[in-house]
Amino acid sequence: VLMGRTGRGKTTILESICGLRRVSKGNILIDGADVTHWLPGDRQIGYVPQDLALFPTLTVAAHLAFALRLRKWSQALIVQRIAELSEVLGIASLLHRTVHALSGGESQRVALGRAISFQPSVLLLDEPLSALDESTRTEMHELLKRVKETTGVTTLHVTHSNEEAEALADHRYELHDGVLSKS
Repeated sequence: VLMGRTGRGKTTILESICGLRRVSKGNILIDGADVTHWLPGDRQIGYVPQDLALFPTLTVAAHLAFALRLRKWSQALIVQRIAELSEVLGIASLLHRTVHALSGGESQRVALGRAISFQPSVLLLDEPLSALDESTRTEMHELLKRVKETTGVTTLHVTHSNEEAEALADHRYELHDGVLSKS
């Protein structure tokens, strides 16, 4: 978990890691490979931005298939992966809905599913639970733990919530004036 005050660069760090921002100094290493100058799609990173970035014209199933189609998975594997993900995320009954017909928690689950669909090596979460009510947030804590346990994906989770950090962090870091420290 990465914490820090608003406007201190947490989102910039996530966007730099996944290739949406250019890095002016230093390198980005994933599993020992320098990915600093790789295209975002080649980095094998799942990303859930703060606003979720769900496409309004796609169904839940189409969101889960999106990254798989880009990576040219076969239709049979896509169907199988959608079934697996929708079951783990508790959204199997929502597959034919568009995002306009989803609650906040359901939208979070869809965004998370899209981000992990292709089995990324790294998952980046930018304040994914900040807009949820307390009970939905607690459900999402459990879901994120389950996803971590079942997938083993390395996750960098940005939050302002101490409660969230306590519930989810194996390691906790704070960003103060551009300096990262373990807390």
